[in-house]
Amino acid sequence: MDKRKSLLCLIDAAIFFFSFVLLILFDDYINVREFADSQKFNIIVSFLVMLTVNLLVRYFLRIYNHIWRYAVAGLYLRLLLADVITGIAVLGFSYFFIDYHIGVAATFFVISSHCLTSIGVRLVYQFLYARMGSRELLPVGSRQKIYVAIVGAGNIGASLADELLRNPRSHYTPLFFIDKDPAKCGQMLNGLPVQEENSNIVNYIRSTAVQEILIALPDLPSTKKQILYELYSQTGCKVKLYDYPFGNDTSASKRRSLREIRIEDLLFRDAIDINDTVAKDYYTGKTVLVTGGGGSIGSELCRQIARLAPRKLIIFDIYENNAYDIQQELVLKYGTALELEVVIGSVRDSVRLDEVFETYKPQVVLHAAAHKHVPLMEKSPTEAIKNNVLGTYNCANCAEKHGVEKFVLISTDKAVNPTNIMGASKRMCEMIVQCRVDSNTKFVAVRFGNVLGSNGSVIPLFTRQIESGGPVTITDKRIIRYFMTIPEASQLVLQCGAMAKRGELFVLDMGKPVRIYDLAVKMIELAGYKPNYDIEIQEIGLREGEKLYEELLIKGENLDLTDNSLIFIEKDKPFTREEVDDKISVLKSALNNATPESISYAFHSVVPTYKDPSFVNKNAELSEEMKMVESADA
Repeated sequence: MDKRKSLLCLIDAAIFFFSFVLLILFDDYINVREFADSQKFNIIVSFLVMLTVNLLVRYFLRIYNHIWRYAVAGLYLRLLLADVITGIAVLGFSYFFIDYHIGVAATFFVISSHCLTSIGVRLVYQFLYARMGSRELLPVGSRQKIYVAIVGAGNIGASLADELLRNPRSHYTPLFFIDKDPAKCGQMLNGLPVQEENSNIVNYIRSTAVQEILIALPDLPSTKKQILYELYSQTGCKVKLYDYPFGNDTSASKRRSLREIRIEDLLFRDAIDINDTVAKDYYTGKTVLVTGGGGSIGSELCRQIARLAPRKLIIFDIYENNAYDIQQELVLKYGTALELEVVIGSVRDSVRLDEVFETYKPQVVLHAAAHKHVPLMEKSPTEAIKNNVLGTYNCANCAEKHGVEKFVLISTDKAVNPTNIMGASKRMCEMIVQCRVDSNTKFVAVRFGNVLGSNGSVIPLFTRQIESGGPVTITDKRIIRYFMTIPEASQLVLQCGAMAKRGELFVLDMGKPVRIYDLAVKMIELAGYKPNYDIEIQEIGLREGEKLYEELLIKGENLDLTDNSLIFIEKDKPFTREEVDDKISVLKSALNNATPESISYAFHSVVPTYKDPSFVNKNAELSEEMKMVESADA
């Protein structure tokens, strides 16, 4: 037993002795002065028996294994249980050894007084540590407290307040709770009053010393987060969430902590619930190849695959720096538990691809390698053909040749009625996958919208512009887009791959589109600035090939529902292999006379849904998507 446990045992023994002395001095049941020496000896034995039993019970119930300065109610209940067991054990002992019995009432007095005194001593210790330790342990110059109000007088709010009050290094001092429950309002929780969340709450907070507001409510949907943020930001206080690190990650390895409110908390729909069991059952024990494995989506796919215990994970990428980064991240996290290979090469190089497939014999291929930036592909359309179209064609051919079980293409909503080269190239990639219904390899495409925080996406751009003092640039105040998170998109890809049968094109119910102008406004406000006053929002005009809206992926009569109510299968009739090969030939021929006009003409001829952006944007206000945003504003 270490010194700390020994000290606790000695303290408890002293408390027990104190309780026994009280019994002797003030008890009507025992009069020691009238007892014979033998009887006095019996009393001493009964005392020692009770003490020994009590210490042993407390020891086996691990009372001494806990740091009592951080004790919670459950630990005090355990201590109470230990003393109840002690009382029962002592009474049982006295049944067999009647000479050492001091009586039920006296036994109850000793045990109960010992228990109450033990609890009292520990509570005083906790109180003194929380109050005195905070002043002693905080470095000089960092003792300034931040006064906060906690929204939510439930279990989560109470635990947060308890942590802030007892943590000696906490810079926060909670002043009161805020709650909508009438039964809680006007009451006290953890020694703090509970104020009602009503129409006067903003003015009330302004009249107090509160500097920050901490929202501690369970399972908040995005709409509720936005409402609370807009309400409490009127106070001029900083608003934070007591939440999981990534909002929806509630795994046992994660715990709630205070974090800043992020833009995705306010403007985007709640993350979809994807059945990880389906993916785990399929990918565990398989050899998986991820092309473009160093990119935003590709690297997250690698993270998700690594969690599912594959037999081997192969990262294939042309850009070695990104591939190296994800390699080091996975090695640090999994060590030798994950068999990992990083291979440098291009999907354009069919010979290199053949070597990789022959060497590693992947069972599943996740094809994320692609050029994705609309303006860049308008300027370099031949690269969209070489990398996106022919790269996918090469990978698909290798997958068939080497007997891959499943091939999953990552596509985009820009492939729906495309108005630019990038979108048209991704639509061709979908055709390449869909036409292979007669293959032994099961081909599938997964289509989704813009991904939050991915390389080159609008949020990192706005963040850099805000940090540099503005202006924040948007192409058009009317422009809208669908969004999803990188983990959400990656999990969707994995589940669709596990569900795939042959030639399907999976699409996702993306929720409602978001106006990019609103996104810019919220990001500026979250940074503590006033839009168009501190930081200007500047409209610079649509880029070449850009349209005001991306079309809904869900088209009702053209879709089949899957086991997941948010994942659908598009039912458009696929082209035949011969038709797709003819289209590939047209695009290859266009490379021989590589002018922007010839490439555009070639794409228009092979992608029937390819439209001119000016025509689409001219009628944008009549679209279902734009009306959806307008109705939400109303």
